[in-house]
Amino acid sequence: MVGLTGGIGSGKSTVAAMFEKLGAAVIDADALAREVVAPGKPALHEIETRFGAGVIRRDGTLDRAALADIVFRDPGARQDLESITHPRIAQRASELLGRFHREGKLVVIYEAALMVEKRIHESLDGLIVVATSPDKQIERVMKRGSANESEVKRRLKTQLPLEDKAKAADWVVDNDGSLEETWEQVTKVWETLRDAAKKEDDQETPGR
Repeated sequence: MVGLTGGIGSGKSTVAAMFEKLGAAVIDADALAREVVAPGKPALHEIETRFGAGVIRRDGTLDRAALADIVFRDPGARQDLESITHPRIAQRASELLGRFHREGKLVVIYEAALMVEKRIHESLDGLIVVATSPDKQIERVMKRGSANESEVKRRLKTQLPLEDKAKAADWVVDNDGSLEETWEQVTKVWETLRDAAKKEDDQETPGR
């Protein structure tokens, strides 16, 4: 399994979709984070106990914006949230990885925002970092309408700078240009991953 990361607004989800189109299986940590806090899940109850009823909407779902406003201001609160959600996310990722292997998927991409910060990449087979300029990050996040400029800058400060993440990377995808330029880079990385996975699979099943 190969890690894929980048900062907010870097375009890592766009790059993940490109890998999926080429044939990789993708595990999205953010999607798993939403799954483990769905109504009725133990994590949601633990979050309400820790952070209060104000982070729960009237329909019983998690108010992610209200929770984000708390945890991005308070490192201790963020650590508490991570202690609730991260072990469950890791368990679901492991389950999906096993399923993809049984289905014969040779390349599995694990997309997560805080991969380098949490040193998750150290247990993986490689790391892809999607890089872009801070100005582009701010512009893209603001276009989503989910935060203003000051909020985006505050969230960026909670993440390792992209240039530091890139130092840990096996491959860097520069996403400052056009989609065509990004696609070309992704295709080259995909071909390397696919060929290496095929070689490893052939070695494990000699005579096939």
